[in-house]
Amino acid sequence: MLFALAAIGTILAGLGHTWTLAAQRERETELLFIGQQFSQALLSYRNATPAGQPDAPARLEELLEDKRFPYPVRHLRKLYVDPFSEDHSWALEIMDGRIAGVHSHARKHPVRETVPDGVVIVAGDSGHPQYADWRFRPPAKQKTVPQQSQPSFPR
Repeated sequence: MLFALAAIGTILAGLGHTWTLAAQRERETELLFIGQQFSQALLSYRNATPAGQPDAPARLEELLEDKRFPYPVRHLRKLYVDPFSEDHSWALEIMDGRIAGVHSHARKHPVRETVPDGVVIVAGDSGHPQYADWRFRPPAKQKTVPQQSQPSFPR
């Protein structure tokens, strides 16, 4: 009887660990999706910027309703909840008083060893990656170089 209870306890502990790991993977996938949404919204905001205006929002709410135009432009459907903290408090990367990117406050270690393109991993102090090290920001601005036009000669 004691052996059966020990075996059942071991099996339940293994199932608990498996369920916890599956839930963490699911939240991780959700974090990557939400981060991609923020990156795309910040890029959309930057690309829609009229001349002479700042090309990044000062608050996340400006992504929901961009009032720089005669009609409101929506770059983001809603302010997403951080799947690890379960609230709307995202850590913001601020550059020149404007939002350059977002990341989670979560200090847990990720299950994934690789992340999709577009996610910038900043080395943390602990030496082990954490969800807070995953930065979601739009791609850097590309400097455009005017191309020289080729003279056309009649044939």
